[in-house]
Amino acid sequence: MLRNIQVKIVFVFTLLGISIITLLGLLFIDKLGDLNEKVNNPNISPTEISILINDEILETRNIVIYSLGIFGIASVIFGWIIAKLVVSPISKIIKSAEKVSNGKSMDIKYLGDGRKKTEIDDLVDAFGLMNNELKENLIDATRQKKQMETILLHMKDGVIAFDIEGNIIHINPAAKTFLNYNNEKNFDEIFSKFDSNLNMEKIIYLEELTSLDQKITVGDRTMNLFFAPYTNEHERPDGVIVVIQDITEHVRLDGMRKEFVANVSHELKTPIQSIMGYSETLLEDEVEKNILKKFLEIINSESKRMDNMVKDLLELSKYDSTQVNVKKVEFNLYEITKDAIDSLTIEFEKKNLTLEFLPPIMKMPMVFADKSGIQRVIYNILTNAIKYTDEGGTIRVYVGCVENTAYIKVKDTGIGIPAEDLNKVFDRFYRVDKARNRKTGGTGLGLSIAKEILEQNNSLININSELGKGTEVVIRIPVVRKN
Repeated sequence: MLRNIQVKIVFVFTLLGISIITLLGLLFIDKLGDLNEKVNNPNISPTEISILINDEILETRNIVIYSLGIFGIASVIFGWIIAKLVVSPISKIIKSAEKVSNGKSMDIKYLGDGRKKTEIDDLVDAFGLMNNELKENLIDATRQKKQMETILLHMKDGVIAFDIEGNIIHINPAAKTFLNYNNEKNFDEIFSKFDSNLNMEKIIYLEELTSLDQKITVGDRTMNLFFAPYTNEHERPDGVIVVIQDITEHVRLDGMRKEFVANVSHELKTPIQSIMGYSETLLEDEVEKNILKKFLEIINSESKRMDNMVKDLLELSKYDSTQVNVKKVEFNLYEITKDAIDSLTIEFEKKNLTLEFLPPIMKMPMVFADKSGIQRVIYNILTNAIKYTDEGGTIRVYVGCVENTAYIKVKDTGIGIPAEDLNKVFDRFYRVDKARNRKTGGTGLGLSIAKEILEQNNSLININSELGKGTEVVIRIPVVRKN
């Protein structure tokens, strides 16, 4: 479009120059014809001829001067018109372009009267359309950038972007926390701190632009690194994105799962071997009646132990999968504690244990919880106290209320728990004295189930113990608040 305008300007000036030169040439030819007629007149003297020639030269010079003056004036006027119609709008467009480059809006002004647009107006239209599209693209890009920055800022996973040289171009707060970031500038500075063989060139080129997983240890935490190379517009490698996930809890749970499977296998293996051994003996040999009875009692005892273990495992599985339908009701904690103690009277007497049951000083408020579940917890705590307290020992049971919390405390003079094992008492299959537990038929799942039940009822359980001096268990349950 601009090239067409330039061609038209040159063409107009050329045409104007040719026209003026043509007019002057015709005028000179006409003057020369008149001069020739006058000079060929026989009545004219040489002096008169000289005067005529000088007059013609002077007149011709004046005409040339006037013509050049007119051409100059016309050029100035035409140049002004060109400046007005072409140069000025182009200058305005350039200024508008500068505004656009600075992020400002462009002012669009047309030269035409609205009915017929000039070519400059078409240029203004094209530039205005380009400006609008560019502005929309910039707004969209800015919006997407802010969205991405917000997402990365609040992501729980860490994200680091490296360019092709390995320099950091972005790192979010989570990544800084996970990797103990200390203003490192590039790939090698960050990952050389860890015991890993990570190499950016290998990730980009040897992996052929495929993703790569790597686990590293940062202090006592385990991190999973996901490396994904990215390409530029020419499909060539341009850098690497690293996503960092804290999988410490997953690793811990996986370890617990493996340990749980190993414990279940071990706990079931012993009774199964006993049952198989005694049953094979009974099948292969004839045994006396009293021995037969003893073998059958052992088989029955081991079978009951496996049955109890399977029931406890199923109970735990229900709580883990939240399949237990907790039915909460109002009840008196002191009364159900008393009922549990009464049901275990024979067990206390068998081991000649002294029971001190201290009732509450004031009237107990009602608690709101799963009554059958809390009964099971109290029964489990009391039976544990009986199991791990030697004959002639003492068990003290307290029931009371502090502010909005009812509590039951069971304190014994039993064998106690080592300080280093206190954090394991709620682990599945944990037992202080495995030999005694097997003898009494325990499964090692009682406290695990108790903790699950109490958590379902917004309640707490705490255990304090000293090896050789006894154990204290405290259960806290919220009471019913009166409006």
